[in-house]
Amino acid sequence: MAGHSKWKNIQHRKGRQDALRGKIFAKLSREITVAARSGSDPETNQRLRLAVAKARSNNMPNDNVERAIKKGSGEDGGGNYESIMYEGYGPSGVAVMVEALTDNRNRTAADVRHIFSKRGGNLGEAGCVAWMFARKGLLVMDREESERNEDDMLLLALEAGAEDVEVTPESFQVITAPEVFEEVKVALESEGENCSTAEVTMIPENTVELTGDSIDKMLALIDALEDNDDVQNVYANFEADDADLANYQSS
Repeated sequence: MAGHSKWKNIQHRKGRQDALRGKIFAKLSREITVAARSGSDPETNQRLRLAVAKARSNNMPNDNVERAIKKGSGEDGGGNYESIMYEGYGPSGVAVMVEALTDNRNRTAADVRHIFSKRGGNLGEAGCVAWMFARKGLLVMDREESERNEDDMLLLALEAGAEDVEVTPESFQVITAPEVFEEVKVALESEGENCSTAEVTMIPENTVELTGDSIDKMLALIDALEDNDDVQNVYANFEADDADLANYQSS
């Protein structure tokens, strides 16, 4: 999981920026709508259950959640969205995966291709970088809020069914298989742990170290992709010093 904690730093930064731009609710609604096509009951539809949990963690109003579910289940004329994963390379050869939900495949493909080209990257063929990522459950806990040390957290997480625990100075990061993500989350919370991040995501299995201008170029590509209304998530396999990332945040 090399570089994983710094990669999450970027994801958190972007999540906050999306919220400020007022786009996060629209993207979450679309995610819920698509998930609800397989069933409108979160208890029996894991994808919907995860989408609703993500929406609530972002303080999305219940009315918005219910409206999105109705659209997906056909009760309220939902749009014909489809899920597409684009793959390509950013500046310095960084592998990039772009998760989109769209009602116009041609429009979204053209937009994503243009963004890659304009920002120093290249959109590739399906499968060109997917092998560098693994879909995993991720649970992050603030070490200051936990009464457990590293050994205790590792034991608790593994007994709950987790695959691994990465420890940083600030956090415990528990990695799970997607199938047991919720089970592990419930087990941790039942033992008093509070998860600041809880999601099924794509984690890079190897990373590219970026420095200097390369960081700004890569983050500019991520900014442009995530600013597109059809793009839900962007994943990239790079790492950089926290100080360099902070400099970009404040620029």
